Amino acid sequence: MTENKNNVVTYPVIISEHSDSDYHDGRPYYIVESPNIPGMLTDGDTFDEAAFWAIDALATMLEGEEYPEVQDPRKWELKPNESIVYITVDMDAWSKNPRKYMKEQKKKTIRITATVPEYLRDLAKERGINISRVLTEALEQKLGVNR
Repeated sequence: MTENKNNVVTYPVIISEHSDSDYHDGRPYYIVESPNIPGMLTDGDTFDEAAFWAIDALATMLEGEEYPEVQDPRKWELKPNESIVYITVDMDAWSKNPRKYMKEQKKKTIRITATVPEYLRDLAKERGINISRVLTEALEQKLGVNR
């Protein structure tokens, strides 16, 4: 964990992808746990949603507690469906108003890797098209999300 004087903490968590016929009609879903924080458990329909809810789960488990020392995640034995993600929480801001803090976190942008054919990237660049904006708008349309 890293901690600074502003009470911002960062812990690694494990996000695991699952898919079974009894839950989500066979669609993938994601579970978040942390060997650093026994009992911390949350989930999401997507990887990003699981990481988002990990912020709230981490803060909930740490609120009013002494922060445990972080384990070295390089020593964790991961299964093929598991990934390590670092989750950062401003504990002071979260404690003041968890709902507002989570709403603000939802608006933050994250960096992802997307694969597109090289010719499309080149054409977009030539025409001054922002690929991130196009991807965001396409995902919002596809998911029925209105900002």
